[in-house]
Formats: sequence, structure tokens, C-alpha cells
Amino acid sequence: MTRIADLSVRIGEETLSPPSVNLQFQMTSYHRGPGFWQASKVEMLLHTGSHVDFTRHVREDGETAADVALDRVFGEALIVDLSHVGPNHEITVADLEERAPEIRKGDIVLVRTDWTDKQWGNFPTYYTESPYCSPEAAQWMVDRGAKAIGFDCFSEYCARLPDFTSEDFIIHKIILENGAILMQQMTGLGQCPTDRRFPFFAPFIKITGAEGSPARFFALLDE
Repeated sequence: MTRIADLSVRIGEETLSPPSVNLQFQMTSYHRGPGFWQASKVEMLLHTGSHVDFTRHVREDGETAADVALDRVFGEALIVDLSHVGPNHEITVADLEERAPEIRKGDIVLVRTDWTDKQWGNFPTYYTESPYCSPEAAQWMVDRGAKAIGFDCFSEYCARLPDFTSEDFIIHKIILENGAILMQQMTGLGQCPTDRRFPFFAPFIKITGAEGSPARFFALLDE
């Protein structure tokens, strides 16, 4: 029997975007009578909650959500189990060499820390005390052929800085400029096996000109 494992966070009016913009989610609903009818508009950063990033996020000539084929975010995934790490832990090459299964070209690599499971909704702590990825570790994963890399934490150190520039988003640049997709604010990776690959999907909205998109991450797991 196969079940769907939802790996996405819930968002609502209490949700805050990453500190690069610090925008709060807002939804306005409109109604018509005499029966019930509702249509809503949403104001949010495209990087609020579970989302995917494309190269337009870091390069003016980069690809956008409307350019990226779905097979870039669908495929066989594997877990790097770092659930033992705590707040402010730097994910290093040594961590990956110790814990990562063999990465093959075209794999989707999901880095599990359980940070989102524990801290999602606790803003700004979720961003400012999260485990984060070292540049060397990001390069290690793309060098081994990962086509997409996902984190259940905030991958950048710069969230801790009182101010930062575009050049401080080092992990985004390494992953995206090497042709991989970056996926962030995942949750529930503890549902996924660590001893084998499994089918993974990250459908997103096909928005012209958009550097990212909300996503609904899920995996198909055998029981």
C-alpha cells in the first residue's frame, strides 16, 4: 500500500516571510449572496512557507517559474538524516560524508534537521537560530549531481546578521547557479525512509517572471 506524505508547512496570517523582506501573510476574502460564495486574494512573499527557488532569485537573466519543467522537481529522493543537530548548527561536508547516502546524478536530496517540525511559527527564531548550510556542503551536493536540494530549516547563515545584501545569500547562489532547484521550509521528513530512495514531488505555480513559487511538497511512501 502506498500513502502520500505531506512535507509542507501550513501558512496563515501569523506567518512571516524570510527576513530579507519580513512580510506578513495577509488574505482578504470577498463574498456574494444570497447563498455562500467566497473569493480571496493573498498578499505574501513567494518565499513564504514551503517554496521553491529558481535562478531568477539570484540572477537577472535566470530562469523563472514559467521556464522550469516539472521533471526538475519530480523524481527519486533521498534523505540526509541530520536530525541530531541543534540550533545554529553549521551543516558541513563532514556531516554529509558521515550521514548522506550515495548521491547519484539526478537525485533529489532532502536535508533533514527536524527544525521546521519544532520551530515553525516561532518567528523570528525560526530564521535566526536555524541550522544552516555551509558553502562547502552546498557545493558538495551539487558536485555530486543533485538536481534539487531541499531543507527543513533556513539554509542561510545571513538570517542572523543585523543587515545583509544580496551577496550574503551564498547557499542560494551556489545551488541555483549550478543548475539545481532550491526547496525550503520543508517539514515532516521524519516520515521518509533513510535506507532507500522514494518518489518525491514539488508542484509549483507557473508564474511568468517569478523567481520562486509556493509549493506543496509530498512523497509517495510504501507501507
